[in-house]
Formats: sequence, structure tokens, C-alpha cells
Amino acid sequence: MTLALEIVLVIAAVLMTVFVLLHKGKGGGLSSLFGGGVQANLSGSTIVEKNLDRYTVIITLIWLVCIVGLNLIQTFAA
Repeated sequence: MTLALEIVLVIAAVLMTVFVLLHKGKGGGLSSLFGGGVQANLSGSTIVEKNLDRYTVIITLIWLVCIVGLNLIQTFAA
């Protein structure tokens, strides 16, 4: 059980990192440094961006559940 949670945790962490990096830059921070600030925001949030937000939240919840589960296993297995 612990091994399965650890594997899911690693996969969720990698997917969460990828999904966060896929998001469109919204501010004038580092994204504008590399040319992200040049693009005009024509239509606001698109369907793809909304789905990406949903997937990111779902993966984050899976990641958090894995962390809590591993902590509970470690606490009560001793």
C-alpha cells in the first residue's frame, strides 16, 4: 500500500508541475521577461484554460491525499 501511494505521489507531482507550467502567464512577472507580455489577451479565459485549471486542481487534490495517506500509514504503522 505504501509503495502504491509513493508511486502515485511521484506521478501526481510530475503531472502537477507540467500542468502548472502549461498555464498562461497572467501578470507582468517572469512570463513577460521571455516575451509572454507581448501577446494581447483577446478573449479572456478559454475552454482549454478552464479544463487545465480543473485538471490541475484534481491532480493537486490527489497529491495531497497521497501525502496525508502516507503520513497516516507512517504514524499508525509504528
